[in-house]
Formats: sequence, structure tokens, C-alpha cells
Amino acid sequence: MAPKILVILTSHGKLGDTGKPTGWFLPEFAHPYDEFKSAGFDVVVASPAGGNAPLDPASIEMFKEDASSVKFLNNDKSIWENTQKLESFVGRSDEFDAVFVPGGHGPMFDLAVDPVSQQIIAEFASKGKVVSAVCHGPAAFVNVKLPNGEHLLQGKEVTGFSNAEEDIMKLSQAMPFMLEDKLNGASGGKFVKAAEPWGEKVVVAGKVITGQNPASAKAVGEAIVKAVQGA
Repeated sequence: MAPKILVILTSHGKLGDTGKPTGWFLPEFAHPYDEFKSAGFDVVVASPAGGNAPLDPASIEMFKEDASSVKFLNNDKSIWENTQKLESFVGRSDEFDAVFVPGGHGPMFDLAVDPVSQQIIAEFASKGKVVSAVCHGPAAFVNVKLPNGEHLLQGKEVTGFSNAEEDIMKLSQAMPFMLEDKLNGASGGKFVKAAEPWGEKVVVAGKVITGQNPASAKAVGEAIVKAVQGA
């Protein structure tokens, strides 16, 4: 049977109080999606609100020369415009091999505090499934507690969008929290990052896989495929 992965997209489309749009970031789904499909995965996409999960328009412009992103944008809109409601996946982790959360600033506002998302991620983790995210996607992990009361990330090396990268984007003030700080606290001081901002960094900590930024998206997809196929 083909491996099956649940992709959780944000439903949040407003960038704090800046008046700017946000959502999920195009290459952070496009690049892993290429890896999933080439490995024969079934990809199921959900979001808290269901329906159209907002794509950050800035990511379309920034990655207009990126072949993978352009192909995904042109050919696969139905994937994110017709997402299933996330709550319908509670109690269904046995149907899947992995869960993956792409970034973009949206997850900082909804998935970070969404109890349904937290419940599903905890369920996947407690069943030994691959739990993965890239860039701001690990925001979905910052408040996840396992059934035994431990934090999902406790004692695990983890990465995500760094404070330096957020500062370069001039968006630190618009964020509800700094992702690096939250991940570092939740993991017990085990946050790691690339030597330079925007450098590729992927961390595999058992079944928990995280990537730092858009440059890490393809490698995160590769790591997820490897972890699922090796399970």
C-alpha cells in the first residue's frame, strides 16, 4: 500500500496587525510535495477551517523563478483550495505514515495555538509516526504535549525559522512570539541552526524532522521520505 502523509496547512491569512496578507509559503509545500509524489506517497491536505488555505502572495513573487514552485502553483491549486477540515482527522493516525506542516507566517497565528492540531500531532507522535515541519511550520509543535505529559520536543534537537532570519525580514515585531525562542525552550535548549541565515538546515531527531527555512524544504521532504521508507 502506498505511504500516506497528512499535510496540515494554515488557515490564517493576515500578518498580525501589519495589514499585509500571509498564509503558507509556496516552496515549503512545493519542494516536499515533489519528493512525496516521486516516492509514490498519497498526500492528504487539511487545514483548521477547511476549504481554501491561504497561500502567501509574497512567496509567489519571491519564487517566480523556481521551477518546482511555479509548476506546483500552475498545476496543483486544487490541493490547497479544497482542503479538508482538520478536525475530521482526529483519531485517524493509523491511516497515515507521517504528518507534515509547511511554513509561512500563518502557522504562528493559528496552528501554534490550535487544540485540534496539537491533538493530532500528539497522536501521530505517540503512535510512532513521522512528525515533521519546515520554517515556521514547527510553530505547530510549540504547545504539543504527549499523552505522558512530556512536551513533544523535550530533549530533542530541533530547528525552525531563526530570530536572525525574522529580524532580516523585519517581521519580528509582527510575530506573536519568536519561534527560535519557543522551540529552544520546549526542547530544553536544543535549538540548532545553519551557520548563516538562509542556509540549509535539517534536523532528524528520531521521528521528529524539522527544517529551518525555505532553502531546507527539499531536504526536509527527502528526510521524511527516507524516514517513512525506513520505518
